[in-house]
Amino acid sequence: MALNRRDLLGTAAAIPFLASKFAHLRDDAERLPIVDTNVSLFQWPFRRLPLDNTHALAEKLTKLGIAQAWAASFEALLHRDIAGVNQRLVDECKKYSQLVPIGCVNPALPSWEEDVRRCFNMYRMPGVRLHPNYHGYALDDDRVASLLKIATESRRFIQISVAMEDTRTQHNLVRVKDVDLTPLPNLLKRVPGAIVQVLNYRPRQPLFEDLAQNEGLFFDTARVEGTDGIANLLHSIPDRVMLGSHAPFFVPEAALIRVAESELTEEHFRRLLWKTAQQIGMRRPA
Repeated sequence: MALNRRDLLGTAAAIPFLASKFAHLRDDAERLPIVDTNVSLFQWPFRRLPLDNTHALAEKLTKLGIAQAWAASFEALLHRDIAGVNQRLVDECKKYSQLVPIGCVNPALPSWEEDVRRCFNMYRMPGVRLHPNYHGYALDDDRVASLLKIATESRRFIQISVAMEDTRTQHNLVRVKDVDLTPLPNLLKRVPGAIVQVLNYRPRQPLFEDLAQNEGLFFDTARVEGTDGIANLLHSIPDRVMLGSHAPFFVPEAALIRVAESELTEEHFRRLLWKTAQQIGMRRPA
Protein backbone atom coordinates (compact mmCIF):
# COMPACT_ATOMS: atom_id res chain seq x y z
CA MET A 1 0.00 0.00 0.00
CA ALA A 2 1.37 3.42 -0.93
CA LEU A 3 1.82 5.85 1.93
CA ASN A 4 1.33 9.58 1.44
CA ARG A 5 3.36 11.44 4.09
CA ARG A 6 1.39 14.62 3.52
CA ASP A 7 -1.85 12.85 4.43
CA LEU A 8 -0.31 11.59 7.66
CA LEU A 9 1.41 14.70 8.98
CA GLY A 10 -0.73 16.62 11.43
CA THR A 11 -3.49 14.02 11.51
CA ALA A 12 -4.34 10.76 13.22
CA ALA A 13 -4.38 8.97 9.87
CA ALA A 14 -1.28 7.00 10.82
CA ILE A 15 -3.25 4.83 13.21
CA PRO A 16 -5.84 3.40 10.77
CA PHE A 17 -3.06 2.95 8.23
CA LEU A 18 -1.00 0.88 10.64
CA ALA A 19 -3.97 -1.24 11.61
CA SER A 20 -4.95 -1.76 7.96
CA LYS A 21 -1.80 -3.80 7.47
CA PHE A 22 -3.41 -6.45 9.64
CA ALA A 23 -7.05 -6.88 8.68
CA HIS A 24 -8.18 -8.44 11.94
CA LEU A 25 -6.94 -5.35 13.84
CA ARG A 26 -9.19 -2.95 11.93
CA ASP A 27 -11.90 -2.95 14.58
CA ASP A 28 -9.33 -1.57 17.06
CA ALA A 29 -7.87 0.98 14.65
CA GLU A 30 -9.03 4.00 16.62
CA ARG A 31 -7.83 2.78 20.03
CA LEU A 32 -4.69 0.70 19.67
CA PRO A 33 -2.91 0.74 23.05
CA ILE A 34 0.18 2.50 21.67
CA VAL A 35 2.88 3.41 24.21
CA ASP A 36 5.40 6.17 23.49
CA THR A 37 8.38 5.55 25.78
CA ASN A 38 10.19 8.83 25.12
CA VAL A 39 8.54 12.21 25.60
CA SER A 40 9.50 15.26 27.69
CA LEU A 41 7.46 18.00 29.33
CA PHE A 42 7.99 21.75 29.82
CA GLN A 43 10.32 23.95 27.75
CA TRP A 44 13.46 22.97 25.90
CA PRO A 45 16.15 25.32 27.34
CA PHE A 46 17.36 26.76 24.05
CA ARG A 47 14.26 27.50 21.98
CA ARG A 48 10.50 27.19 22.05
CA LEU A 49 8.96 24.05 20.55
CA PRO A 50 5.46 23.87 19.03
CA LEU A 51 4.24 21.29 21.58
CA ASP A 52 6.12 22.40 24.71
CA ASN A 53 2.78 23.14 26.36
CA THR A 54 1.66 19.96 28.12
CA HIS A 55 -1.98 20.36 27.16
CA ALA A 56 -1.09 20.72 23.48
CA LEU A 57 1.25 17.74 23.63
CA ALA A 58 -1.28 15.52 25.41
CA GLU A 59 -3.97 16.51 22.94
CA LYS A 60 -1.70 15.66 19.99
CA LEU A 61 -0.77 12.29 21.46
CA THR A 62 -4.44 11.47 21.98
CA LYS A 63 -5.27 12.38 18.38
CA LEU A 64 -2.50 10.08 17.19
CA GLY A 65 -3.90 7.18 19.21
CA ILE A 66 -1.08 7.11 21.77
CA ALA A 67 -2.71 5.74 24.91
CA GLN A 68 0.31 6.12 27.20
CA ALA A 69 3.46 8.24 27.13
CA TRP A 70 6.45 7.94 29.46
CA ALA A 71 7.24 11.56 30.24
CA ALA A 72 10.40 13.05 31.68
CA SER A 73 11.26 16.74 32.10
CA PHE A 74 13.42 19.05 30.02
CA GLU A 75 14.16 20.89 33.26
CA ALA A 76 16.25 17.94 34.41
CA LEU A 77 19.04 18.82 31.97
CA LEU A 78 20.26 22.04 33.61
CA HIS A 79 18.48 22.32 36.97
CA ARG A 80 20.37 21.21 40.06
CA ASP A 81 17.23 20.98 42.20
CA ILE A 82 16.27 17.54 40.93
CA ALA A 83 13.72 17.04 43.71
CA GLY A 84 11.84 20.13 42.52
CA VAL A 85 12.09 19.00 38.90
CA ASN A 86 10.54 15.64 39.72
CA GLN A 87 7.81 17.13 41.92
CA ARG A 88 6.71 19.50 39.14
CA LEU A 89 6.76 16.61 36.68
CA VAL A 90 4.53 14.48 38.89
CA ASP A 91 2.10 17.33 39.48
CA GLU A 92 1.85 17.99 35.74
CA CYS A 93 1.34 14.34 34.80
CA LYS A 94 -1.54 14.03 37.28
CA LYS A 95 -3.55 16.32 35.00
CA TYR A 96 -3.36 13.94 32.02
CA SER A 97 -4.30 10.28 32.24
CA GLN A 98 -1.97 9.08 29.48
CA LEU A 99 1.20 10.63 30.94
CA VAL A 100 3.38 8.41 33.14
CA PRO A 101 6.08 10.40 34.99
CA ILE A 102 9.66 9.19 34.57
CA GLY A 103 11.78 11.14 37.01
CA CYS A 104 15.40 12.17 36.70
CA VAL A 105 18.27 11.14 38.95
CA ASN A 106 21.70 12.77 38.81
CA PRO A 107 24.16 10.50 40.66
CA ALA A 108 26.82 13.23 40.41
CA LEU A 109 24.88 15.33 42.93
CA PRO A 110 24.83 14.87 46.72
CA SER A 111 21.93 12.85 48.17
CA TRP A 112 20.97 11.37 44.81
CA GLU A 113 19.81 8.27 46.68
CA GLU A 114 17.01 10.35 48.22
CA ASP A 115 15.84 11.35 44.74
CA VAL A 116 15.71 7.66 43.83
CA ARG A 117 13.71 6.90 46.97
CA ARG A 118 11.17 9.61 46.15
CA CYS A 119 10.80 8.45 42.56
CA PHE A 120 10.25 4.80 43.44
CA ASN A 121 8.63 4.85 46.87
CA MET A 122 6.76 8.16 47.01
CA TYR A 123 5.80 8.72 43.36
CA ARG A 124 5.64 5.02 42.36
CA MET A 125 7.40 5.68 39.07
CA PRO A 126 8.15 2.63 36.89
CA GLY A 127 11.62 3.97 36.08
CA VAL A 128 13.95 6.96 35.96
CA ARG A 129 15.82 8.70 33.14
CA LEU A 130 19.51 9.58 33.15
CA HIS A 131 21.39 12.29 31.24
CA PRO A 132 25.07 11.41 31.81
CA ASN A 133 26.37 13.82 29.16
CA TYR A 134 24.55 16.84 30.62
CA HIS A 135 25.37 15.89 34.21
CA GLY A 136 29.05 15.13 33.74
CA TYR A 137 29.61 11.46 34.51
CA ALA A 138 30.37 8.31 32.54
CA LEU A 139 28.57 4.98 32.57
CA ASP A 140 31.53 3.25 34.24
CA ASP A 141 31.06 5.47 37.30
CA ASP A 142 30.46 3.29 40.39
CA ARG A 143 27.49 5.49 41.32
CA VAL A 144 25.73 4.45 38.12
CA ALA A 145 26.16 0.79 39.06
CA SER A 146 24.77 1.55 42.53
CA LEU A 147 21.77 3.32 41.02
CA LEU A 148 21.14 0.47 38.61
CA LYS A 149 21.31 -2.02 41.48
CA ILE A 150 18.72 -0.04 43.46
CA ALA A 151 16.43 0.11 40.43
CA THR A 152 16.81 -3.60 39.75
CA GLU A 153 16.08 -4.57 43.35
CA SER A 154 12.97 -2.36 43.16
CA ARG A 155 11.94 -3.99 39.85
CA ARG A 156 12.26 -0.67 38.03
CA PHE A 157 13.97 0.25 34.78
CA ILE A 158 16.46 2.95 33.89
CA GLN A 159 16.42 5.00 30.69
CA ILE A 160 19.67 6.48 29.38
CA SER A 161 19.31 9.35 26.95
CA VAL A 162 22.24 9.17 24.56
CA ALA A 163 21.55 12.59 23.02
CA MET A 164 18.92 15.29 23.26
CA GLU A 165 20.06 17.33 20.27
CA ASP A 166 22.34 16.84 17.29
CA THR A 167 25.76 18.26 18.17
CA ARG A 168 25.73 20.33 14.97
CA THR A 169 22.79 22.47 16.14
CA GLN A 170 23.78 22.99 19.77
CA HIS A 171 24.35 26.39 21.36
CA ASN A 172 27.99 27.46 21.13
CA LEU A 173 28.32 27.70 24.90
CA VAL A 174 26.64 24.36 25.59
CA ARG A 175 28.32 21.66 23.51
CA VAL A 176 27.24 18.23 24.73
CA LYS A 177 28.62 15.06 23.17
CA ASP A 178 26.56 11.90 22.83
CA VAL A 179 26.84 9.49 25.75
CA ASP A 180 29.57 6.88 25.31
CA LEU A 181 27.77 3.52 25.56
CA THR A 182 30.96 1.45 25.44
CA PRO A 183 30.90 0.71 29.23
CA LEU A 184 27.26 -0.38 29.15
CA PRO A 185 27.78 -4.16 28.58
CA ASN A 186 30.12 -4.37 31.58
CA LEU A 187 27.68 -2.31 33.65
CA LEU A 188 24.88 -4.76 32.90
CA LYS A 189 27.12 -7.69 33.84
CA ARG A 190 27.66 -6.08 37.24
CA VAL A 191 23.91 -5.96 37.90
CA PRO A 192 22.18 -9.19 36.79
CA GLY A 193 18.51 -8.76 35.96
CA ALA A 194 18.79 -5.04 35.25
CA ILE A 195 16.51 -3.42 32.66
CA VAL A 196 17.95 -0.45 30.76
CA GLN A 197 16.41 1.36 27.81
CA VAL A 198 18.67 3.44 25.58
CA LEU A 199 16.93 6.49 24.12
CA ASN A 200 17.78 8.61 21.08
CA TYR A 201 20.50 6.22 19.87
CA ARG A 202 21.54 5.73 16.25
CA PRO A 203 22.68 2.09 15.99
CA ARG A 204 26.24 1.84 14.73
CA GLN A 205 28.40 -1.22 14.23
CA PRO A 206 30.38 -2.75 15.85
CA LEU A 207 29.16 -1.21 19.13
CA PHE A 208 25.52 -2.07 18.48
CA GLU A 209 26.43 -5.72 17.99
CA ASP A 210 28.04 -5.76 21.44
CA LEU A 211 25.09 -3.95 22.99
CA ALA A 212 22.51 -6.23 21.37
CA GLN A 213 23.96 -9.28 23.10
CA ASN A 214 22.72 -8.01 26.47
CA GLU A 215 19.20 -9.30 27.14
CA GLY A 216 18.37 -6.56 29.61
CA LEU A 217 19.10 -3.76 27.15
CA PHE A 218 16.26 -2.14 25.20
CA PHE A 219 16.13 0.59 22.56
CA ASP A 220 13.69 3.18 21.25
CA THR A 221 13.07 4.34 17.67
CA ALA A 222 13.47 8.13 17.96
CA ARG A 223 16.73 8.44 16.00
CA VAL A 224 16.71 5.22 13.99
CA GLU A 225 17.58 6.18 10.43
CA GLY A 226 16.51 4.86 7.02
CA THR A 227 13.28 3.43 5.71
CA ASP A 228 14.40 -0.05 6.77
CA GLY A 229 16.04 1.00 10.04
CA ILE A 230 13.23 -0.03 12.36
CA ALA A 231 12.61 -3.30 10.52
CA ASN A 232 16.30 -4.21 10.70
CA LEU A 233 16.38 -3.39 14.40
CA LEU A 234 13.35 -5.57 15.10
CA HIS A 235 14.73 -8.46 13.09
CA SER A 236 17.91 -8.24 15.15
CA ILE A 237 16.32 -7.88 18.61
CA PRO A 238 12.53 -8.32 18.20
CA ASP A 239 11.73 -8.31 21.93
CA ARG A 240 13.77 -5.23 22.85
CA VAL A 241 12.62 -2.30 20.72
CA MET A 242 9.94 0.17 21.82
CA LEU A 243 8.34 3.15 20.15
CA GLY A 244 9.92 6.44 21.15
CA SER A 245 9.14 9.79 19.54
CA HIS A 246 11.39 12.21 21.49
CA ALA A 247 8.42 14.59 21.40
CA PRO A 248 8.10 17.52 21.47
CA PHE A 249 11.71 17.97 20.28
CA PHE A 250 10.63 15.89 17.26
CA VAL A 251 7.05 15.96 16.03
CA PRO A 252 5.36 12.76 17.26
CA GLU A 253 3.90 12.03 13.81
CA ALA A 254 7.41 11.31 12.54
CA ALA A 255 7.77 8.28 14.82
CA LEU A 256 4.51 6.79 13.57
CA ILE A 257 5.37 7.47 9.94
CA ARG A 258 8.62 5.53 10.29
CA VAL A 259 6.66 2.62 11.70
CA ALA A 260 4.06 2.88 8.94
CA GLU A 261 6.76 2.78 6.27
CA SER A 262 8.45 -0.27 7.79
CA GLU A 263 7.83 -3.79 6.60
CA LEU A 264 6.84 -5.45 9.87
CA THR A 265 5.22 -8.70 10.81
CA GLU A 266 2.13 -8.59 12.97
CA GLU A 267 4.10 -9.72 16.01
CA HIS A 268 6.80 -7.11 15.43
CA PHE A 269 4.07 -4.50 15.15
CA ARG A 270 2.53 -5.48 18.47
CA ARG A 271 5.83 -5.68 20.32
CA LEU A 272 7.07 -2.33 19.01
CA LEU A 273 3.95 -0.29 19.69
CA TRP A 274 2.81 -1.60 23.05
CA LYS A 275 3.54 -5.19 24.07
CA THR A 276 7.18 -4.81 25.15
CA ALA A 277 6.56 -1.48 26.89
CA GLN A 278 3.62 -2.86 28.82
CA GLN A 279 5.67 -5.83 30.03
CA ILE A 280 8.48 -3.60 31.26
CA GLY A 281 6.21 -0.94 32.74
CA MET A 282 4.29 -3.52 34.78
CA ARG A 283 7.42 -4.96 36.49
CA ARG A 284 7.28 -2.70 39.52
CA PRO A 285 5.65 -3.93 42.75
CA ALA A 286 1.93 -3.18 43.16
